Amino acid sequence: MEEYQYTYESTQTIEKRVHVGVVGSGDAEILMEPANTSSVTVKTNVEGFKNLWEDVLQRFMEEADVCAQIEIHDFGATPGVIRLRLQQALEEAKS
Repeated sequence: MEEYQYTYESTQTIEKRVHVGVVGSGDAEILMEPANTSSVTVKTNVEGFKNLWEDVLQRFMEEADVCAQIEIHDFGATPGVIRLRLQQALEEAKS
């Protein structure tokens, strides 16, 4: 099990706490909640992909500019699934 933590400069706030996805074979769970600073914690059972996580999260945070505390529990999800879950969580948090 690996854990990564990141912080970002962001300005867009969200309204509520959301939970999307499930921890299961090939999927991921995203918890997103309002915060004063932007942080992302990743817990994954797949080792050796730190650079890929950094790239996916950096791109998402640059585009979303979301100020939130995000927790990701990964169980082998592809980068596309992670991106989809992050976008899904953001949409729900803003609605």
